[in-house]
Amino acid sequence: MRFGKTAIRLGVLSCLVLACCTPVILPAQTPGGASPQAVRIVGTVATIDGNTLTIKSDAGATTTVNATDSTRVLRAEPGAKSLADATPAQMSDIAVGDRVLVSATAGDAGRPASAIRIIAMKQGDIAQKQKAEQADWQRRGTGGLVKTVDPAASVITVVAGSRTIVIHVTPKTIYRRYDSSSIRFADAKPSSLDQIHPGDQLRARGDRSADGSELTAEEVVAGNFRNIAGTVVSVDESANSLTVTDLATKKTVVIHITADSQMHKLPAEMAQGLAARMKNPNATPPNGGSGSAGAPAGAASPAAGQPQQAGAWKQGAGTGAGGPGGQRSGDLSQMLQRTPAVQLSELHKGDAVMIVATQGTPEAATAVTLLAGVEPILTAPSSASQSMFSASWNLGGGGASESAGTP
Repeated sequence: MRFGKTAIRLGVLSCLVLACCTPVILPAQTPGGASPQAVRIVGTVATIDGNTLTIKSDAGATTTVNATDSTRVLRAEPGAKSLADATPAQMSDIAVGDRVLVSATAGDAGRPASAIRIIAMKQGDIAQKQKAEQADWQRRGTGGLVKTVDPAASVITVVAGSRTIVIHVTPKTIYRRYDSSSIRFADAKPSSLDQIHPGDQLRARGDRSADGSELTAEEVVAGNFRNIAGTVVSVDESANSLTVTDLATKKTVVIHITADSQMHKLPAEMAQGLAARMKNPNATPPNGGSGSAGAPAGAASPAAGQPQQAGAWKQGAGTGAGGPGGQRSGDLSQMLQRTPAVQLSELHKGDAVMIVATQGTPEAATAVTLLAGVEPILTAPSSASQSMFSASWNLGGGGASESAGTP
């Protein structure tokens, strides 16, 4: 679940030295044996003035550091797990937008810190790594709503639409979990299997079985988001929000829209096809089973691993990317990402919408994904529509950290 709207950021950029964190105190020995305070600064280069860098952290705080003749500058590649392959660099090699980790002695009041070592990761290298990881998540990812978790068997079962997918985990599987109030991958924290529960939305990447019903996960990202199906009461473009009546609670909820929110509208034919499939999962699609249920006429199948606009509809639902023998066994996202984007100004009172949002409060939440044109789907069994839509969360958002990879 870019995530303005950039490609979905899900994969972990596992460069140890550039992990997201706030500045912490590190010991720094001096020749005399004293241990003056040192700070560790992680962020993105905002400005450069000679040998002075202004660094913006992921939380938005800025810090100024000065490089000296004794400052050691290194360049690291995205994905590096140590500094073994880092190469010497110069201050002149650092540019605005680069990711840096700076070890520095704390400056006096009103004076910048003095850099001891600067480890830089080039913005272009990060973008290239993100693009490659995005394609890999497209090609080898799947997901859905968690049905069961069996730690003894190292198995997670998820449901996506009419499909059940068995996800096998290993001691090498990497786990991340989203903050309940955020849709940014930068805010996802290292996690573990015991923190995954039934009802969670989950996305996994790894090697799939031939029929797509099983996957051995290299990486798992989970979160618990709110699912709202309802009708629009009003739209407030000036506040970037809309008010909807939640059909489940019969109460109104204010939905805030941000640059990370994904908003799409289903064409009528596609919505009717998906609704028919939910009502009768065993039915043969009108085209004989070789195409996506309800897909718009003439829509081409995406190539394996083709990058797509990120954020929404990352799930296996029996439709989407081409599978073995011409069967459709990939992600519904491959199909739904071809649907038109919709703006707040195009939504009107009475329109039906389905929304994945942060937990927020009973009265308000922030949209991760909003889908309009869903009137036919709301007539399908609630369990089927919920399992389909709840897996459509945005796994990153447009504000994801530069140190995070993007599937």
